[in-house]
Amino acid sequence: MSESYPRMSARTRRFTLGVPRGFTISPDGGRVLFLRTQSGVDPVTCLWELDTETHVERMVVDPRKLADADEENLPPEEKARRERSREQAGGVVAYSADAEAALVAFALAGGLYLTEPATGRTRRIETAGAVIDPRLSPDGRSVAYVTGGALHVHDLASGRDRVLAAPESETVTYGLAEFIAAEEMDRMRGHWWAPGGDKLLVERADEAPVQQWYIADPANPDRPAVPQRYPAAGTPNARVELFVLGLDGSRVAVPFDDEYLAAASWDSHALSIVTMPRGQKALRLFSVDPLTGASTLVREDTDPAWVDVFGGVPAHLDDGSLVWIAAQDGGNRLFVGDRAVTPPTLQVREVLDVDHDSVLFRASGGDPSEIQLWTWDGTSLLPVSTRSGVFSGRMSGGVGVLSEQTLDSEGVSTTVVRRDGMAIPVASLAERPGLDLRVSLGRSGRRELSTAVVLPSWYESGSGKLPVLMDPYGGPHAQRVLSSHNAYLGSQWFAEQGFAVVVADGRGTPGRGPAFERAVLDDLAGPVLEDQIDALQGVAEQYSNDLDLTKVAIRGWSFGGYLAALAVLRRPDVFHAAIAGAPVTDWRLYDTCYTERYLGHPDEQPQVYDQSSLFGDAAKLERPLLLIHGLADDNVVAAHTLRLSSALLAAGRQHSVLPLSGVTHMTPQEVVAENLLLLQVDFLKRALEV
Repeated sequence: MSESYPRMSARTRRFTLGVPRGFTISPDGGRVLFLRTQSGVDPVTCLWELDTETHVERMVVDPRKLADADEENLPPEEKARRERSREQAGGVVAYSADAEAALVAFALAGGLYLTEPATGRTRRIETAGAVIDPRLSPDGRSVAYVTGGALHVHDLASGRDRVLAAPESETVTYGLAEFIAAEEMDRMRGHWWAPGGDKLLVERADEAPVQQWYIADPANPDRPAVPQRYPAAGTPNARVELFVLGLDGSRVAVPFDDEYLAAASWDSHALSIVTMPRGQKALRLFSVDPLTGASTLVREDTDPAWVDVFGGVPAHLDDGSLVWIAAQDGGNRLFVGDRAVTPPTLQVREVLDVDHDSVLFRASGGDPSEIQLWTWDGTSLLPVSTRSGVFSGRMSGGVGVLSEQTLDSEGVSTTVVRRDGMAIPVASLAERPGLDLRVSLGRSGRRELSTAVVLPSWYESGSGKLPVLMDPYGGPHAQRVLSSHNAYLGSQWFAEQGFAVVVADGRGTPGRGPAFERAVLDDLAGPVLEDQIDALQGVAEQYSNDLDLTKVAIRGWSFGGYLAALAVLRRPDVFHAAIAGAPVTDWRLYDTCYTERYLGHPDEQPQVYDQSSLFGDAAKLERPLLLIHGLADDNVVAAHTLRLSSALLAAGRQHSVLPLSGVTHMTPQEVVAENLLLLQVDFLKRALEV
């Protein structure tokens, strides 16, 4: 008997295992490094190399053959880094290569390893402690890493290991991104090599100002609570400083005045840093003199609502022209130098690579559900992807990597394209979900919201109305409606249980331009809830014979969990049951950078926070509500659910709470992930009486 979808989804980490990722192309285009597990149910990630001339794939590193690579006791900092990056596998989950891609460094179970792809020779480097985020110098002579909060550099020729910067107290780290940078700005690193390999730009983060919370494990009362520095809205952030540290022992401070270090890069043209004040209404790009630490303002972007931080920039073409992304004339546009080279109708998402005079980037045109690949070749815009779907890629040495997801095909299809145009497939070893997808993408409601309708594969239109399950995320900087088969696997499984599933992206979600995203300024409740209702009513008009609007439920996780609880509390006339997983219930309990971007400072706008909180609506609950929360969640802490439950109890409102012992925000445990799906279906059927 074949495994059920819930079990397969759990075992395969939502069918992500076996998918190639993490590509690095050698400068000559002759070799491509990448990560992949050995099967769709294997959680151990290996390092591979593809020869673009012979088309031969070869495994370079198999962690299982490294006898001392036991991942049972990962350093706490590495566990936190994986949680921030939503890493679901083990093994070689990240690596660093030198400029020629001839040498690779990676951390495994806290150990530092080096491998030579050409020979497959892998060796462990003795270090002072458990290793976090090792980074090879561009010349391949040294590797920098962090252990115990100190930044070390290991000289590969001599074997000498030196401490370039040691923490002055237990609250200080050198070389690591602080919580806010990793969680909210997608900056996962805290040290950057100079092109010559003789210096590094290094972050010093001091968490002393950050309030200390405690993540308890109630299921194991013999274990002490884990202390955590969590910068909740309105409270102090970590103090972040920058230094240029030389291998000769020199130390040069790089002062900046803003609250946040959003990005940094160091190429042959400039040492660049991007900073942002706490109010996030300005983004400032500086060029830094590494000898003096003096900064020169290169560009400043401002917005009365907030500015966005985009991936892959700043960067430079061979002639030194700046590559940048900024909002202008109603669109997020690609800039080369001072000139916007994309029209405002093309919403640029991120820059993926700069290869000499060409820029590879992702963007959405008229349909936000599609994310296409484009290049700017110095004179004109050229589409790289031509089919409907969601694309990503890399580019170097005239060779490209194209990753493609479409509605028509399962999983991710990856191809290496040589200079001569020959395409080399990179095998995906992912398992097949075994679901017959029946999804229709379109626009619905007064705002023509991007919407997906997922029906049971066995359903015949007009044969009887189906109960409805809204399945949104609905919050800023994330999408659920994408032209990708695997984006709807969970929704399709719920549909197979007898529901019409509706997925809608309302105001605040990306892909439709700055104005659409900024419509949630000062109100994270009203617009997002209104748009879910608008989408539902629009879909009901299109499927008038198929949807039963007397039985409408809503489910979601994280912001989606907040939206689900919000829906039954404020609009019980529309929503008849809700499942709220890891919901934010009071935005004062969520972090500074994310929350203040949309709601401002709680001391300055308390009414805005009250309006977006769920606590004031507790007495209104009259529909079935299931709250689910991982007790080890360090992102949306369990206090969100527990305090809402207390408020509901105080108001005499019946509800259900499912606490998940030892589970974080990601719920990676197989048994938990599988049974969560089954329990949700059971709850929905009982609540809607179907």
